[in-house]
Amino acid sequence: MESSRGLGRNFWLFAIGRFISQLGWAVQDVALPLYVLDQTHSGSMMTLFILAEIIPSIIVMPFAGVVGDRYNRKWLMVGFDLLRGVLLFGVIAFNFLGIYQLLAVQVVMAILGSFFSAGTGAMFPDLVDKELLEKANSTVASLTIVARLLGPALGGLIYGIGGIKLAILINAASFFGSGLFEILIRYEWKAKPIEGLGQVLSDIKEGVRFIFNHSYLKTLMTFAIFMGIFGAPFGAVLLPYAMREVLKFTSVQFGLMESFFMGGALLGNVIIAVKFGKKAGRFLFRAMFVNGLVMMVFVWLISPASNLDRNGAFALLMAVAIVMGVAEAFIDIPIQSKIQRAVPSEVRGRVFSALGILTRIATPLGLVLVGPLLNIYPAWLVAFGMWFGMAVVVVYYWVKYRDVLLKDVGGPLEGEVMNPRP
Repeated sequence: MESSRGLGRNFWLFAIGRFISQLGWAVQDVALPLYVLDQTHSGSMMTLFILAEIIPSIIVMPFAGVVGDRYNRKWLMVGFDLLRGVLLFGVIAFNFLGIYQLLAVQVVMAILGSFFSAGTGAMFPDLVDKELLEKANSTVASLTIVARLLGPALGGLIYGIGGIKLAILINAASFFGSGLFEILIRYEWKAKPIEGLGQVLSDIKEGVRFIFNHSYLKTLMTFAIFMGIFGAPFGAVLLPYAMREVLKFTSVQFGLMESFFMGGALLGNVIIAVKFGKKAGRFLFRAMFVNGLVMMVFVWLISPASNLDRNGAFALLMAVAIVMGVAEAFIDIPIQSKIQRAVPSEVRGRVFSALGILTRIATPLGLVLVGPLLNIYPAWLVAFGMWFGMAVVVVYYWVKYRDVLLKDVGGPLEGEVMNPRP
């Protein structure tokens, strides 16, 4: 673990490595849909590619969490980065650029990514002092946002210049560049090899049991899930729909608004990293209150009560986007850091995988409902319903679990922890 005086060498090797691979992935993430649409002109095929990334991840995530706890996390991280780079170089070398060939590659990349994430997610909290987790998480989140801001522009440009081959080549090189930084990280972990399927299933159950045997962790998890049920469809479906169909934003205004949302999140993460650190958790409910206020401004803006023209609406929504991004950083980073501190390193891979599965299964519930509702009711009414649902969740947790959400256990929870069997 690094000294509490700073984030330290290990953290920066990790963070820079992640930034390089995320930037490369963002380039391919833009180029691949363009290629699929150019080749097939099919929205259904686009959906198939999205499902090819999501479904395999959910299936293998429990097993990936067990592997992340039992084998050396550093070498899992390095190995899966290099393996993904080799796979993509192979795609270029053997010209595997048919639609169904790339679909198969998408599935394999999703599986490799799940095992990579299980190891790195479990290892990350060990690379910095526990008191600096908020600063570390907000710094990594800031770099991720920068990659997401730069990646789409680069992806479109690179696809225009060299097509899908150049985009995949750059992504492959980014995985190798990331691996070179990660190999320099100093991290020790004693391997406890898996001896059979029964042991794997036992370890998976142990990760789930750990969550539900600790009220502190269970409260954080259920709160995050409920907020995701309302928050995910608000950002992924309702906002784009309202901007394009209700406010009639141009494509340029639409793209700029997406950048303002990410810019607000970047600003919030930078403020936490530079100014507040662990103290950011004290502002959790205040950030939710601010988030609720700006959501109501948005509801008013897309309702018949608003008489602003398109340019006036754009200016107001720009301010809403920035404030909302800052507020969400003050919600997400403290909860993430509290969970990281609370889970012991020896079960972290399994617990984080269980949390990931629960959130991924719960979040689509909201996504499935919002689309049909927008076909029946006006967008402002759907937005108000989502705001009301989030308000009920926040008020309930503020009344019943305020002390739990605001406190910090300061270290790993004890009790129902069972070390992996040798």
